[in-house]
Amino acid sequence: MPAANKKAQVVTRPLALTLLVLVILLWGVNWPVMKEVVGHMPPISFVASRLLLGAVSLLIFTAALRQLRLPAKADIPVILSVGVLQMGLFMLLVTIAVQYVPAGRAGILAYTTPLWVVPLALIFLKERVGWAKAGGLLVGLAGVAVLFNPAAFDWTQRPVLLGNGLLMLAALIWAFNIVHVRRHRWVGTPLQLAPWQMMLAALMATIAALGTEDLSQIDWSGQLVVLLIYNGPIATAFCFWAMVTVNRALPAITTSLSVLGVPVVGLVSSALWLHEPLTLTNLVGLGLIGGGLILVALSEKRG
Repeated sequence: MPAANKKAQVVTRPLALTLLVLVILLWGVNWPVMKEVVGHMPPISFVASRLLLGAVSLLIFTAALRQLRLPAKADIPVILSVGVLQMGLFMLLVTIAVQYVPAGRAGILAYTTPLWVVPLALIFLKERVGWAKAGGLLVGLAGVAVLFNPAAFDWTQRPVLLGNGLLMLAALIWAFNIVHVRRHRWVGTPLQLAPWQMMLAALMATIAALGTEDLSQIDWSGQLVVLLIYNGPIATAFCFWAMVTVNRALPAITTSLSVLGVPVVGLVSSALWLHEPLTLTNLVGLGLIGGGLILVALSEKRG
């Protein structure tokens, strides 16, 4: 592996943490945005649109930086992993599910990823879990458990079961991707590979949309265009590149725990935008997740 390319592969810890904070904010706000968009266009068509916009944005950006190049054969597995699992299936599942589940709750279930990442990282990555990080895991997951509260919805409603099941499946899929990204030996940088990953995901979503949905049902408006622009270049292109970069620079367990901040932002923004109720249960869960994030941050600072 060329020395220059090896040096460019992993960003510094402070930059990785900065990118992680930006992703938490942008993805958190995007939950009520997605809920708004699926009221104006079919869900799979929405996923295809945001991925196509994201892919075009990445192609233009990488070409302007002279970073656009064909991927190495050794990077094909991570292109398939990120493109199919994280960008493709994860987005399709959560966008379909958000039709049946409140945006704030959907964000919580989709980010139960640490439940799956911790055992996978211990087995495949041999990562160590210190007392602070273990405490952060327990406190953060306690917050998720409080917010999840299976008694809060009607289990006899099939759409409800479908939505919640799809969100849990999405969390499992993302967990496998986090571990694979961390384990993969990269040749190209995340920026060089991101356009190919997103084009693969866009192709999947476009084929699915054309085969299953009626595009004439799209209710075009100025608001919809603005929301799609936010979703394409920002919440899709930038955030997915940033998340892959963070996955490679920070331990898998740390990353999966930290993104629990996304449902926190999602709950608050959904309450402000969509007027979803922010109950006492929600506030207790938010406090526990916040405490877990503080413990993880302290363990990273000490490390």
